[in-house]
Amino acid sequence: MIYYVYLILSKKNNKYRSYVGYTINIEKRLHLHNNSKGAKYTKGNTWKLIYYKKYNDKIIAMKEEYKLKKNYILRNKLKYKYIKNIK
Repeated sequence: MIYYVYLILSKKNNKYRSYVGYTINIEKRLHLHNNSKGAKYTKGNTWKLIYYKKYNDKIIAMKEEYKLKKNYILRNKLKYKYIKNIK
């Protein structure tokens, strides 16, 4: 089975918020986030997928998700790269 680690971004009141997660179905998971049925943190916002990476092993995907959640420098680098490209 393929697992995805992903980073989504939302803009509200000129502030960007990001969320990191893992899933086996990115499209379905993003739909859940955008319909307030995903994680509690993501409710009430419109989210865009800005980064994902595939893994063949669930444990490795979970470890990578944890690393990305804790690595603010890398997460912000990905976030600002995306923001810079849309302006």
